[in-house]
Amino acid sequence: QVQLAESGGGLVQAGGSLRLSCAASGRSFSMNAMGWFRQVPGKERECVAVVNWSGHDTRYADSVKGRFTVSRDRAKNTLYLQMNSLEPEDTAVYYCAAATGGVVTTDSSDYAYWGQGTRVTVSS
Repeated sequence: QVQLAESGGGLVQAGGSLRLSCAASGRSFSMNAMGWFRQVPGKERECVAVVNWSGHDTRYADSVKGRFTVSRDRAKNTLYLQMNSLEPEDTAVYYCAAATGGVVTTDSSDYAYWGQGTRVTVSS
């Protein structure tokens, strides 16, 4: 059974940091693009940061550029999101996803596998 399990969410004050992890199991995603999306109630799911299969090509939402860093450990089948200088606007449920292909993509319809999400709350 293929699973993506996020961890690392929680409550943090504005200006703080969190590191999210996404451990994949059931199959290898070393040749797949992967990414982080987030969603708040009443809004559409938003692409936050994505990375291609090798880890060398990334894309970020404008709102997180310079603050968030996506990375992956292909040997461990794990995706990470380092979030610094957090703002209350970053409060959301964060989802890890794996794409069907290896090229970096921000289109959520290109992602076939999704985790259950981890909640991030940033207090002001």
